[in-house]
Amino acid sequence: MIIRRSLYRKLIAIVTFLPALTGGVGGGSLLCSCNSWLDVQPRSQVEDTELFEKESGYKEALAGVYSSMVSTKTYAKEMTFGFIGVLGREWDYFSQSQYEDASTYDYEATLPTNYLREIWANNYSGIANVNNLLAHIDDNQGIFSRDNYGVIKGEALALRAFLHFDLLRCFGVSYAVNPDQPAIPYSTALSYRVFPQLTVREVAEAVLADLQAAEALLKEADPMVTGREITESVDNGYLLNRQLHLNYYAVKGLQARVYMWMGDEVHALEAANVVIDSDLFPWATLSNLQSGADRSMATEHLFALNNLTLTADIADIYFTDGTTNSFAITRDRLLDYFDRATRDYRYTFLFKNGSGANASNRYLRKYDESSSSSSYYRYRMPLLRVAEMYLIRSEVLYRQGDTDAALATLNTLRLARNLTALTALPADYYLELIREYRREFLGEGQLFFLYKRLNRETILTYPEVNIVAEKLYTFPLPITETEAAQREANK
Repeated sequence: MIIRRSLYRKLIAIVTFLPALTGGVGGGSLLCSCNSWLDVQPRSQVEDTELFEKESGYKEALAGVYSSMVSTKTYAKEMTFGFIGVLGREWDYFSQSQYEDASTYDYEATLPTNYLREIWANNYSGIANVNNLLAHIDDNQGIFSRDNYGVIKGEALALRAFLHFDLLRCFGVSYAVNPDQPAIPYSTALSYRVFPQLTVREVAEAVLADLQAAEALLKEADPMVTGREITESVDNGYLLNRQLHLNYYAVKGLQARVYMWMGDEVHALEAANVVIDSDLFPWATLSNLQSGADRSMATEHLFALNNLTLTADIADIYFTDGTTNSFAITRDRLLDYFDRATRDYRYTFLFKNGSGANASNRYLRKYDESSSSSSYYRYRMPLLRVAEMYLIRSEVLYRQGDTDAALATLNTLRLARNLTALTALPADYYLELIREYRREFLGEGQLFFLYKRLNRETILTYPEVNIVAEKLYTFPLPITETEAAQREANK
């Protein structure tokens, strides 16, 4: 099914032109993605106002932001398994020409500087496009059919929160260090003006405010909550595949992540429980893992990106035996990661062996092509999964002193991965938590940020450097910000 669409090249030009120091823009495109709604290319130039005269224009604009996230400069590589994965010491082997400086946390070197500039620019570009949509939507509520106004506005607010929060995790100090340290701007309009630099606390509160507004809208409109049946014939299938959008439960999952970042255990647990108790995100099954149908554990995704070039651009290049650009782990290191429990489904089914001179290497299969022909399992890159909600629940219960419940929650995840239940929590709970995150989210960009949230002095497998003392968890602001916008020191 191909849906006719006009696309907003003038809007792209506006967004690209605005300087990054506005706290809203870098460079980016608004290509569509998500089944038929997400894979049609731009065809014509239209005015910004014309784009937002019809409901389809809002759908296109929103799809464009999701599509802009499928970039190797951010979530299709550097913010998942690339730059951020190297910082988290997830790999034994990677391209030395691309990541040698990153592996020693030399953020001032040329390539790390480029990675950070692109992360800043791409996320703020997406935020600018969201802001443009939000600037028009309330004045045009009458053009929307059924629940689409609430869904589209809710997702837009959630996207603005998601993109800002990851910028905060990159360019703001850990909340545990100093919530009142200047961090980044929170951009709420498509504007040439320079948005003020907010503190870590102020940015986190702005993120939560957007998420709360998104939650209120999606709770009333999202078919995942309302139970409304959606078929391909209903609105051209626009509300199908909700896991590829920031749906209501993805918003709750992101709230749990943000609250944990802020040390707000009560609200983090409440949000995580909403996701867990929904029973909408079942564990990946043995049969699907064994057959190679569900390599990314798609049933567990709260929110994932639809990367239509995943096989060609990701799996066949970055996790391939015998290339110097591949990301790999040694067999012995991987066995250590999994406590030599080779029955663990993640060990058994999510890694492949090298051959010849690389026989001792192991390569991630999470992004390999699915053996299934179903679009449900193909081309997915997860950004939020239900396993994180269980780990948040376990951590909060441990912090609250309910060690039995913390253990039971941790064991729920272990049993789902074909491991035996622990009879008692390890003496060093946080070390076990970190190791579980590493097993679970390898290649997904979460481990480094966990170290940062916990303010761990050293990273596993890299005890030589005190990351906290050297202030290496916080990236320097792009030079455009420190010079042109005269920002305060962010660390």
